[in-house]
Amino acid sequence: MREMDQLLRATARAEARHFWFRGFRRFVTPLLYRATNGLSDVRLVDFGCGTGANLDLLDRFGRSYGFDLTFVGLRIGREAGRTRLAQASVSDAPLPSDAFDVVTAFDVLYGLPDAIEHAAVREMFRVARPGGHLLVNVAAMDCLKGDHSVLGREVRRYSRASLSKLLTDAGFVIERITYTNGSLFVPMLAVRTYQRWRGLPEEAEAETDISVPFGPLNALLTGVLYVESWWLRWFTNPAGSSLLCLARKPVA
Repeated sequence: MREMDQLLRATARAEARHFWFRGFRRFVTPLLYRATNGLSDVRLVDFGCGTGANLDLLDRFGRSYGFDLTFVGLRIGREAGRTRLAQASVSDAPLPSDAFDVVTAFDVLYGLPDAIEHAAVREMFRVARPGGHLLVNVAAMDCLKGDHSVLGREVRRYSRASLSKLLTDAGFVIERITYTNGSLFVPMLAVRTYQRWRGLPEEAEAETDISVPFGPLNALLTGVLYVESWWLRWFTNPAGSSLLCLARKPVA
C-alpha cells in the first residue's frame, strides 16, 4: 500500500501538466461523448479513482462519483475540493446494481492480482445499467515494461486480445478498442528497453518516470499526442503504451 500511496502523490503532482495525462484526456473525451450521446441526467462512476482528478472531466458529461481503496489519494482529492469520493474496493463496490450510465476504470486493472481483476470487472458489469458503457484504460505491450511499471506495481500489461477476453467474459460487448500513445512508440520502446537492460529501479527511484519533462519537451510531446487524438477519431493504432476500450452492457 505504501508504494501505491507514493504513486498517487507523484501522479497528483503531474496530472495537470504532464503530456501523458493531457494526451489521455484527449483520447478519452470522444468516447465519453459517444457513451453519453442522447442521454440526460447521466450518472458516472470511476472505479479506483485515485485522487479523483478524472472526475473533473467526467463531470462535463453528468454527475460523477469515484472511489478508491487508498486513503492518501482520497485525501488529496478532497483537499482539491472533490466531494463525491468514497473509500472502497473495486472488487466489492458498495453501489447499487444497474445504476450507472458510464463506468470508468483508468489505469487500475493492470495492478490487480488475477482474482481481484476478474472480480472488479464483474462488479463493473453489475453496477452498469443495461445499455450502459464501460470505459477502460490499461497499460499495454510487455515490450514497454520499464521504470513506470515499478512505480505502478504492474502485475501485467495487456494486449488487445487479452483485454477483450477479460471484458467479454464478464458479459460486455466491445464497441471500440485501440492502443494509444502510438505516436511515441518508437522512442518509448528504446527508452524502456534500455531501462530493462540496466535494471529496473526501486520504487523511490522510479518516481522520476512520472515527473513533468522540461517545458519545451513537454509542450512538444503534448502536441504530438493531440495530433494522435485526432487520428484516433477515425483509425486505430497497431501499437502503443496503453489500451483504451469502450464496451457496452447488453440490454438483454
